[in-house]
Amino acid sequence: MIYDLLLPNKIVFGAGRRKEAGQLIRQFAKYAIVIIGSRKLIDNGLISEIIERIESGGVSVIASEIISHEPTTSDVDKLTSIFRTKIVEEYNFNDLTIVAIGGGAAIDLAKCVAAMIPQQSSESNSIRNYLEGVGTGAKLIVKPLSIAAVPTTAGTGSEATKNAVISSSSSDINDNSEPFKKSLRDEKLMPHLIIIDPELALSCPKKVTAESGMDAVTQLFESYVSKRRQYFTDALIEQGLLQAIEALPKLIDNLNDIDSRCKMAHAALLSGISLANAGLGMAHGIAPALGVYCGVTHGAACAMMLPSALKVNAEICKERYGRLGRLLLNLDQHISNELATEKLIEHIEQLCDQIGTPRKLSDLNISSNMIPIIAKNSKGSSMSGNPKNLSEQDIVELLQTIQ
Repeated sequence: MIYDLLLPNKIVFGAGRRKEAGQLIRQFAKYAIVIIGSRKLIDNGLISEIIERIESGGVSVIASEIISHEPTTSDVDKLTSIFRTKIVEEYNFNDLTIVAIGGGAAIDLAKCVAAMIPQQSSESNSIRNYLEGVGTGAKLIVKPLSIAAVPTTAGTGSEATKNAVISSSSSDINDNSEPFKKSLRDEKLMPHLIIIDPELALSCPKKVTAESGMDAVTQLFESYVSKRRQYFTDALIEQGLLQAIEALPKLIDNLNDIDSRCKMAHAALLSGISLANAGLGMAHGIAPALGVYCGVTHGAACAMMLPSALKVNAEICKERYGRLGRLLLNLDQHISNELATEKLIEHIEQLCDQIGTPRKLSDLNISSNMIPIIAKNSKGSSMSGNPKNLSEQDIVELLQTIQ
């Protein structure tokens, strides 16, 4: 038995745990830059409450920034320059942390800014140079600032991963290049502290709850059968799926169900740990292209692609899918893997219908002439982890089945 395991330094989980932010952060930092990704939490006063808790614990908040969209290279470069100018002469990097309060966008932006601030400053030292597949292959030489993640949605699991997803800016695109959505990936990006307070997700509307929840579900399924799957994460994934598949439809019926919010937050955390250690697959391989070229949110893309991913991999993964089918649906233990897999896929399709996530490209107003473009740009680390090798033509044909 051989496996590697990468985990955050400390995870604090539970309703109301945001109140401990100050004392927890003060254990490793004196000063904080706060990146905020939830305007609703600003409006209802929770962001102010968290910042007050941070400062009352003895940590000075020296700067803050709000992001309301998926981060771009320009966002990272701009904030890196602003924050570096503010802190480089006044503060010791070892005393600083970046606190991300929000969904995946805020956490990913925080990771990148934390990574770039300590690197050598130069006009050409853009985050783009460090991104997989489009950069110059630059590596993080200097250790990033510490990161404290406070997720406010249950989906991306970014609070427990070693990568950050960044989209292209207009300045990245010229006659010889295309838009992109790529990862900065390094084990040093794993957050030092995670505070998961499911109460912070109570303000999430139904659409965000459904789509982010299906992102977590997709991550759990794909990590379970990835080519890079790890023995250790199997138990985490099984627990996460049990909780998510029970909790998600309940949340759609009652967004204030705190028990279900807790279960989804836990499932999302487990999905992040799992993907960080075991990788992903086809659905996450296609999702970035759907985002870049069709403006589809990541959660919606994953929700739409999950049933297709399960079907594509069904023959290769029937033993593992069969085990999940029996576990998640409480099936007779003697039922065949083939039948258990079939019932599992049917259940996931019904779940998508029940919570209202898109099932077809046409549901998202994506025309058939976009299919070759999406397929051409569905490559990268996630796709390489898919159990079944898929050519560009395979992806075209698959997308045609969900047009």
